[in-house]
Amino acid sequence: MFTYQTQGTCSRQIIFEVDEENKLHSVRFIGGCSGNLQGVSRLVEGKDIDEVQNLLQGVKCRNNTSCPDQLARAIAAYKKSKENG
Repeated sequence: MFTYQTQGTCSRQIIFEVDEENKLHSVRFIGGCSGNLQGVSRLVEGKDIDEVQNLLQGVKCRNNTSCPDQLARAIAAYKKSKENG
């Protein structure tokens, strides 16, 4: 499990898993708009992390970010953590 602390959104945290084929699984948002975030989680389930990151980065709501944008940033942080071991 990878945990990311969000910034600038109603959700406070994003938790997810990435399998050996770089597919996203078990995405959970803590806080935020439950229905919308359950929808986002279902839509990205089993998708390639690069595809999800490219699709969601830059989506804006308030504070120049959004929960989908924060997921893209969480994926970037996940990739960086994998590079740094």
